[in-house]
Amino acid sequence: MSSLKTGAFLILLATAVQAQGTREDYARAAALRGRTADTVTHLSLRPQWSEEGLWYRRVPMEYVFFDFETKTRAPLFDAKRLAAAIGKPLDIRDLELDGAHGYLWLKGDTRVWKWNRKSHAVRAIPAAKAERFRLPPSPANVRSRNGGGQSAIVFVNTLKTEVELLWIQQNGALRAYGKLGPGEIRDQHTFARHAWAMRRPDGTIVQRFVAVDRPRIAHIDGRIPPSGPPGRDRSTSPDGKWRVRFRDHNVELVRTAGGTVKRVTDVGRAGNAFYGAVHWAPDSKRLCVLRTKAGQRRTITMVESSPRDRVQPRVHTMGYVKPGDVIDHPRPWMITISGKATEVDDALFPQPWSLTRFRWTKEGLTFVYNERGHGLLRVIAVDKKPRVIIDEDAKTFVDYAGKFFLHHRDEARELIWMSERDGWNHLYRYDARTGKVRNQITKGAWAVRRVERVDGDRIWFWAGGVVPGEDPYHLHLCRVNLDGTGFVRLTDGDGTHTVQFSPDRKRFVDTWSRVDLPPVHVLRAAEDGKLITELERAEWSALLKTGWKPPIRFTAKGRDGKTDIYGILHRPTNLDPKRRYPVVEAIYAGPHSAHVPKSFRPFHGAQKMAELGFIVVQIDGMGTSHRSKAFHDVCWKNLGDAGFPDRIAWMRAAAKEHPPMDLTRVGIYGGSAGGQNAMRGLLMYPDFYKVGVADCGCHDNRMDKIWWNELWMSWPIGPHYKEQSNVTQAHRLQGKLMLIVGELDRNVDPASTMQVVDALVRANKDFDLVVIPGVGHGAAGTPYGQRRQADFLVRHLHGVEPRAR
Repeated sequence: MSSLKTGAFLILLATAVQAQGTREDYARAAALRGRTADTVTHLSLRPQWSEEGLWYRRVPMEYVFFDFETKTRAPLFDAKRLAAAIGKPLDIRDLELDGAHGYLWLKGDTRVWKWNRKSHAVRAIPAAKAERFRLPPSPANVRSRNGGGQSAIVFVNTLKTEVELLWIQQNGALRAYGKLGPGEIRDQHTFARHAWAMRRPDGTIVQRFVAVDRPRIAHIDGRIPPSGPPGRDRSTSPDGKWRVRFRDHNVELVRTAGGTVKRVTDVGRAGNAFYGAVHWAPDSKRLCVLRTKAGQRRTITMVESSPRDRVQPRVHTMGYVKPGDVIDHPRPWMITISGKATEVDDALFPQPWSLTRFRWTKEGLTFVYNERGHGLLRVIAVDKKPRVIIDEDAKTFVDYAGKFFLHHRDEARELIWMSERDGWNHLYRYDARTGKVRNQITKGAWAVRRVERVDGDRIWFWAGGVVPGEDPYHLHLCRVNLDGTGFVRLTDGDGTHTVQFSPDRKRFVDTWSRVDLPPVHVLRAAEDGKLITELERAEWSALLKTGWKPPIRFTAKGRDGKTDIYGILHRPTNLDPKRRYPVVEAIYAGPHSAHVPKSFRPFHGAQKMAELGFIVVQIDGMGTSHRSKAFHDVCWKNLGDAGFPDRIAWMRAAAKEHPPMDLTRVGIYGGSAGGQNAMRGLLMYPDFYKVGVADCGCHDNRMDKIWWNELWMSWPIGPHYKEQSNVTQAHRLQGKLMLIVGELDRNVDPASTMQVVDALVRANKDFDLVVIPGVGHGAAGTPYGQRRQADFLVRHLHGVEPRAR
């Protein structure tokens, strides 16, 4: 069917059903996050621990104490009695226990109340004298960082001078938030990890503080944070007698007593110089340094067309290494304190992507060699000459970025290593002297996801797929002896798990949930995972009353007819099961992870899109991570595949069980790798995907950052890079495509999108282009980008003009 006839068919189909994409739909979508906020009780549980038990806030003013000995729960205090003693309602900001006493910090009160847990007698401690809930000052070089939740700092100015309160932004810039006179107090809303400074009238900074995830009191008193014992200068030998100095691209040894200088190399040159870290042997008789031959220094240029502080555009440049570029080539040299310098024979590590994790052991100096192309990863020891301890040689790739673990057990002269050599990600124990595998620690048709800790002869780790019949992406905490015996799964419950340990690690709170099941919080014994008690179950009845519909989990066979593919469906809150809805895939097929949500959330971004009259699906196809090695290997030299055969098979199977899914109207959208995927879907599967929005896509893997692309597409650059480029394949475009890009994208070179534009123009193809000035990566996530993306899908899948009704 021609694209003209297809478009006409879609418009006729859309007009045959109830209108969608209306103002009401958009208003409902915009209100969804707010409507569902704070509708689930016990969504999280933050335990506080003591030797006798744990306590937590159950609801805003109700605290529960669980006694370890009696295994009983009871209110932590008599709320009415305590409120009467204090003389005001208990609007608790934070609480701590200390034996027979407790400490309350109430909202709107700068005092801390100490109370006797038996008699409920209270005493007020002024904020200026309160040590409880005190926030320690921070070092001078702090800046705000993103990622923290809402919090607060109560600033108490104990100085005799006025100070100005300054927020230290992520880029180090200071933003004024008013002044505090002597003795004044400010209750300042902030976010965890945000940094604040106080400045005197003479311009000097008095102190700095960094907010944590709980409200705290900051005493502005000019005290400098204790620095602790000074760390050893890594350029200085452990015995303190020698110091390494790099001068004129070479190495010098300087005697710390007297300053005598000994020049030990003379081969260093500009572009092939000695510099960087110094790795001293514990006996101070030898050291290792790197001589690095410089690679090319590529820069990319971006034009900020509309800066807010001037009329004329501003040019930005940044270093940006791309696949195929010549990279730095480090070579280790061994140096003795007598002045002898010897280049280490690099026959075992000839083409490094990196040399890392230098460490002196009884076997000599060890380091990790990651070969460019990422098909070989080695642990190498250098004593008299280099030798291989661990040789991880893959026919495809070694996922060093997502599946790497190395732990030295020096006394046992062994290493613990992570590998996919048997087809699944597991742990192995190596003899550090012979390089032989002593034993495989974990095994089975499941994957170790990450190591929690090594504790003596036992290892704690997170695993996926370890429970038969469960979603293999669910995380469970496990433990096993290093000889492979004594395996125990410490968490239970059909969902994905997180844990919070007691300080003595004898117990932990296990929280588990699914996208369609709110969290359950239980207390378990750390030794065997035995259930001690259920603490709370999240209550979501208020959420369900809003019309919110949980995502539907669905599993179907992939391209091979055998492998299970997992995904979810998001539905509009006003879903009519008798109607048919366009299907929109929110895609991200980045092979560094898996991307379908697994834990419970009251709001998903995809649900907002679904409110516009779509069934939105998210799927993890072959080529993504956290399953078998064969499942992951599909992406190797093959990012253009993006799991599409599995995704399409999954949607066709889902549509058979969910009749409202209309597979004659399928759209797709995504950003970054998802932007690359979204356009690729239109190019290679135009009979299935009709409409797509590609945001900040890495459309040609030769144009994007080096590490991500060479890890999956390998090196040297081969013809597969060109074949899988959306630029190369742009002439195949059918259907409706919107490209979105921020002109200041520092993650994916914006020229990647513009080269697609050029190819589409040369192929005389119709498409929409949205360039957002002053915006970086993820331009479709801005309010304007979100609207344009949603409008495009509504316009071409519903066949209506957005908000026209």
